[in-house]
Amino acid sequence: MSSKVAPFFISKRFHVWVSRKFHFCSIPCAAHVQAPSETDRVRSNSGALESVTGGLKKNLYPERLVHVLDSMPDFDLSINVFKWASKQRNFQHTTETFVHMILKLGMAGRHQEMDVFLKEMVKLESPHKEEGFDCLINSFCTSGGLREALLVFENACLANYRVSISTFNVLLKNLVSNKGDLQLVLFVYKEMVKSGTLPNIETLNCLIKALLESEWIDLALEQFHRMNKKRCEPNTQTFEIVIGGLCSSGRVDEAIMFLNQMLEVGCCPNYEFYEIIIPFFCKADKIKEANKLFKTMKAEGYLPGVHLYGVIIYFLSGKLELDEAMGLFEEMADVGVPPVTSIYVDIVSGYCKVGKLNEAMDFLIDNSVSEVEPYNTLLKGCCDLGRFPEAIDFLESMAGLCDNLSWSILIRGLCEKGKLGVAFEILGRMIVSSYMPDQVTLSGIIIGCCSKHAYQSALDNFRLVRANNMSMDLESCSQLIEGLCHVNKIQEAVEVFTYITGKDGILSTNSLNVLIEGICLAGKVDEAIRVRSLACCTGVYSVPATYSIITRKLLELKKANNVQAFLSQILVEGCNVDVTLYCLLIRGLCAESSAREAALLFNLMVRDGFTPDSGTLQTLISYLVTISHLHMVLHCLDKVFNEEELLTPAICNMVIRGLLKEGYKNEASKYLDMMLEKGWVPDADTHGLLVGNLHLDKSGVILEAYEHDDEDKVSNILAEGLEN
Repeated sequence: MSSKVAPFFISKRFHVWVSRKFHFCSIPCAAHVQAPSETDRVRSNSGALESVTGGLKKNLYPERLVHVLDSMPDFDLSINVFKWASKQRNFQHTTETFVHMILKLGMAGRHQEMDVFLKEMVKLESPHKEEGFDCLINSFCTSGGLREALLVFENACLANYRVSISTFNVLLKNLVSNKGDLQLVLFVYKEMVKSGTLPNIETLNCLIKALLESEWIDLALEQFHRMNKKRCEPNTQTFEIVIGGLCSSGRVDEAIMFLNQMLEVGCCPNYEFYEIIIPFFCKADKIKEANKLFKTMKAEGYLPGVHLYGVIIYFLSGKLELDEAMGLFEEMADVGVPPVTSIYVDIVSGYCKVGKLNEAMDFLIDNSVSEVEPYNTLLKGCCDLGRFPEAIDFLESMAGLCDNLSWSILIRGLCEKGKLGVAFEILGRMIVSSYMPDQVTLSGIIIGCCSKHAYQSALDNFRLVRANNMSMDLESCSQLIEGLCHVNKIQEAVEVFTYITGKDGILSTNSLNVLIEGICLAGKVDEAIRVRSLACCTGVYSVPATYSIITRKLLELKKANNVQAFLSQILVEGCNVDVTLYCLLIRGLCAESSAREAALLFNLMVRDGFTPDSGTLQTLISYLVTISHLHMVLHCLDKVFNEEELLTPAICNMVIRGLLKEGYKNEASKYLDMMLEKGWVPDADTHGLLVGNLHLDKSGVILEAYEHDDEDKVSNILAEGLEN
């Protein structure tokens, strides 16, 4: 079959209603078609139909019908005209008429009618139907109608029509580029194999890319190694896909092996390969390999753009390889690639990290840098090194270059080092210089106040932030809330927390825990639960110690009935639970008379590898024995009693009595053997139950089986033991 679409499908009429500038999208997008108005959606009346068909009766042939259908914005009328033409004695539809009608319906998202017409097209006695399916799939893929293309493909497969290899590849490429479901990719590939169409390198590239993006790394590599069995050899794009996928998955050493293999087989990388793979190696901390590839690129005659230069310089500066970074910067000037602002910032940042502030300043002056960002980076470097006299002089020298951020950087730097007095002095000069403090400035002031324990002043500045509807950064929020809790201003701390979460701000986990603990200590456990839930909605989760604080407070306040609700909440959120919290929750559930939940939580605790303390274990067993539910934890008890220190005579006696009460005689005997092996003697009640002198009533109360004299019970036990 020809891999090309028949010429009569390439119609200039397509542009009337199909835009060729669609974005790929797996959802049909009717907005790209001339959308019908409300009146157009009303069923066409007989007058409109007669008006259209009247002009066609004497001039009805496929090309004329296609022209009329293309010019109609009313879809229902188009369908009726198409059906009318089907009934005309001297007219027969062609593949072309069906293709145009199906395209029109598909672009409008009318899938039900589209499917009907596809099935009618299959029945059509007309040549070129396979080319018609090719045309439909290619057109929908080009126009972003991936869903419609798949519908056409499915109908073609059901009718056993073979689409061309190029069409298979177009469909696969669209699925992969849209991050489509891997199952759909495999479905298309499977149908290709079933049809007897041999895959080519383009097909296999799509398949390997889909597998890599779905994290089926080893399966993708297996497909790579089996390429030769499918009469294909990997090309540059194949290596790019594999190397990039391995780098993204953290398997960088394997990626380097594939790079070496690529060069050994003489597969010459193109510019796009270098542009994609070099940043991958840099991000994977393989700067040596990235540099080597960068040099190879230049040796092959490719001129790197500013993006690649910027990537290499960024990572070299971060590694403090400043001589190499400067060498590349100078090279850029030699080859005529103008640097962008971020490159100046990266180099200045590198100089600041090694304390070479003068070199950084000389670098900016020598290159006549006029953007403020590199100067602000140098100013921050001065502050980070605590060289504030130089920072102040430098800010003054910036004159017309500085902005609000320049002042804020200096003020914050002073505050972070506890130089609050100097910071306020600079703040005054900032205002005099006609710069207004913003959220960055005020956040710095709040940090400075907290460092000096001036929490009321910090709170006043926070209220200034709130009055101006500003945001705060993580550090200033955390320090303010922790400080307010430290001086027992819990309500004010909650006030800060509520405001910042309302501004989509976040709080550190440690600060959240300090706040919740403070609220609980104030006896407001309901408020603590509310704050924890609100923080969870912003993506900040408490640590198990915080849950323990809330649970303990619930129990202290005799709110055991709330423990189960709190447990459900934290489990649904997927929060981590530690051994302390497990024990507290189990005790709370026992106090709440929630036997099933207490037993299930105990089993979950043991499966998570935790062992309860002896007090919790005794509380749980005593409770479960009382209500005849000990069998619910029997399996996990065996694991727990591997811990020698937890198995005591008192617990053994309780377990044996509980198991006998619930009818588990064999299990009770096992625990009796464990006691005897350790040299422990069962107490009188347990012994009586075992030998039948005593029995349990329905409520578990021990009753005597028969009358006996007042002989010493211990003597009886010893005598029976000697007889045995």
